[in-house]
Amino acid sequence: MIFSGDSMAPLYRDGDFIIVAPGAPIRIGDRIVVRTMAGEVMAKSLQGRNARRIDLASFNSAFPPLSLPTEQVAWLARIVWAGQ
Repeated sequence: MIFSGDSMAPLYRDGDFIIVAPGAPIRIGDRIVVRTMAGEVMAKSLQGRNARRIDLASFNSAFPPLSLPTEQVAWLARIVWAGQ
């Protein structure tokens, strides 16, 4: 997967390659890729998770935290490698 955008800058930059592990366990604080039911794909840091909500944060402080109802999330996958 190729990263685009600046919500995780300077950790990940536009054009970086990221590899995700869909079957890997995901813990609070992990960097993840999220795909919403609407088709939006984003890289974030998992801040909290329960049966109803998933709380996400960007590395770049210019982007506010995001909280999604679980029914709006198609899948989550942990980022296991990134590079240019």
